[in-house]
Amino acid sequence: MSESTDHPSRSPGAAAPQGAAGVAQALAAEDRPQREDEIDLLAYWHILLKRRWIVAGVLAFIVVLALVATLLSTPIFRATTTLQIERDTARVVEVEGVVPAEAANDRDFYQTQYELLRSRTLAERVVSSLTLTENRAYIEASRPSPLAVARGMLRGAGDDEDFEARERRAVGWVMANLSVEPIRNSRLVRLHFDSPDPLLSERIINAYSEAFIGANLDRRFDATSYARTFLEERLAELKLRLEDSEKELVAYAQDQAIINVDERQSLAANNLSSLNTSLARAEDERIRAEARWRQAQTRNGIGLDQFMEGGSIRRLRETRAELAATYQENLSVFQPGFPRMQQLQAQIEEVDRLIAEEMDNIRMALRAEYEAALAQEQLLAARVDELKADVLDLRDRSIQYNILQREVDTNRELYDGLLQRYKEIGVAGGVGTNNVSIVDRAQVPQSRHKPSLSLNLALALVIGGMLGVLAAFVLEFIDDSIKTPEEAERQLRQAVLGIIPKLGRQDTPEQAQGDPRSAFSEAYRSVRTALQFSTDSGVPHSLLVTSSRPSEGKSTTSLALARGFAQLGKRVLLLDGDLRNPSLHRTLRLDNSTGLSNVLSGACAAGSAVQAAEEGLYSVLPTGPLPPNPAELLASARMKELLDDAAGDFDLIIIDGPPVMGLADSPILANQAAGTLLVVEAGGTRSGMARAALKRLQAARARMLGVLLSKFQARRAGHGYGYGYGDYGYYAYGAEAKAGGSRR
Repeated sequence: MSESTDHPSRSPGAAAPQGAAGVAQALAAEDRPQREDEIDLLAYWHILLKRRWIVAGVLAFIVVLALVATLLSTPIFRATTTLQIERDTARVVEVEGVVPAEAANDRDFYQTQYELLRSRTLAERVVSSLTLTENRAYIEASRPSPLAVARGMLRGAGDDEDFEARERRAVGWVMANLSVEPIRNSRLVRLHFDSPDPLLSERIINAYSEAFIGANLDRRFDATSYARTFLEERLAELKLRLEDSEKELVAYAQDQAIINVDERQSLAANNLSSLNTSLARAEDERIRAEARWRQAQTRNGIGLDQFMEGGSIRRLRETRAELAATYQENLSVFQPGFPRMQQLQAQIEEVDRLIAEEMDNIRMALRAEYEAALAQEQLLAARVDELKADVLDLRDRSIQYNILQREVDTNRELYDGLLQRYKEIGVAGGVGTNNVSIVDRAQVPQSRHKPSLSLNLALALVIGGMLGVLAAFVLEFIDDSIKTPEEAERQLRQAVLGIIPKLGRQDTPEQAQGDPRSAFSEAYRSVRTALQFSTDSGVPHSLLVTSSRPSEGKSTTSLALARGFAQLGKRVLLLDGDLRNPSLHRTLRLDNSTGLSNVLSGACAAGSAVQAAEEGLYSVLPTGPLPPNPAELLASARMKELLDDAAGDFDLIIIDGPPVMGLADSPILANQAAGTLLVVEAGGTRSGMARAALKRLQAARARMLGVLLSKFQARRAGHGYGYGYGDYGYYAYGAEAKAGGSRR
């Protein structure tokens, strides 16, 4: 019968305290959609509660380990000094140095300084300045533990080491114990040094700060010294090159007869410039003389005296005017022929003759001046033309000269620039400024820095807790056994009809079942109730109780169910179907000489082999002698006839079957029984084995009623699983729970 038709979780009448709870949970699990990525925090909490002793053990181990390690560790003392590192040094003189200046926003500057503090070179300088390899405090502080030396993990300071090996080891030790702590948003940095000796820590860290300042100054001095040496070499080369170029220039000038008045102008060009100026003046004078001469040619003498010194024409004209006025005055008295009048007329004519003669002299002087200016201009123009030809010829010859001149000028500029830079570096190098200063010098530490007992214990608590939780989850996920009803429903897809608590070490199933108020007995009564509602017609007339492997509690379950149903007044036949390793006859102290094997082989009738148990409360059919072929007997038609005949005489037949895995007996019995109950040991049966057993039963067309979770421990499963009656005080008779657990 398929699971879809006979699955007990779909039975509408299931209502037992535990069986009904399992069915309801199965229905809820099927109806409620589960997301694969959903995190069930409550499930994790249950895991931690179940594995709490693992968590506590790991935590205690880590704490004890940290405590022992802290108490046995060598105390370490830390000395601290504070340095201030500036980007730029104080400018005593405004001379640019040779050390590259850092940009105002250059973030790499301070990181570079921190790496310089951690450099091997600086550590070597500290070791050398303190002669650390000979320091007894260092030798004692750096000596490895005897355990480490014995294990070969470290090598102790031995006399067989040479000086270089001891120095390398000292440098490594110093670098390993130094720590650099930049102070955020400041130009300060703290240097720490840890060692077992407080005085040694103070000496080393102070030596470190001083060595860093000295190394910084040395780098600046080395850079300046290198620059001076480089410039001296370059200056010597440029000086020789400048001398050679000047000699070559002078030799070429002598060969080509090139004479320069200054650095840029030759003698011919200078003369041409002077003559050109003189020619311009001569041309101006000639134009002026020509203008005066032509003006004198066109005038009647008026204004000519302005060209001559003294103004003689003007005086002659004044004299003639006076004579003409006198003549006119006397003309009114005397006749023109009067001697006085004739005398005046003769004087006037003489003055006119003198004026005309003077004008001719002026014109001749102006002409002579013009001709002289013209001759001078012509001479100067001819000379200028000659000098132009000389200058053009000189320019053709000065091409190579100019090339040589430019080379001389370039060499001179380079030489002068390097000479100036050489002098500036000399001044800057002599200033000796530094951008590193000590703010606080280290003092001898008065208390140890580590190990800190409180800090180590706090870290141990955190780490131990994390490791404990991790171990709990690892063990939980490695353990694939079925531990809880939810896991059984999820892994097997079957309803859990009951949860049987695990008995104590001193308890037996007989004792637990003998106490009707125990959690063990109440659990089986709950299973009995769940079976009554497992099908539409109630309890199936034949029920197979089996498990995936031995010792999961199937025989105890069979016996408890037979006793429980018998107490309800039903006629119950308990049939021991394990023909390989029977146990019911030993538990009930029955005779096993005749039993199921005899009935199936036809040796006797079923009625003669059935025995009464527990004062006739129910009947038992033991196995009888163990046959060589159990599977063939169980699969025979006699087994089917036996069940059919027994169904007429008994209300319920409970078959205690063998384990499913590895045997064919249980699948055969499951096919013949009206219902099958699979017993699963909580925390003992692996989910893969249980699924394989269930698959075999379903392949045999078994009518599965559900699973029974046996040997369940609520405390191990985690707080919150309300399946242990003793844990929750569920049993309502007021008696103290036994054999199943403790009160809540």
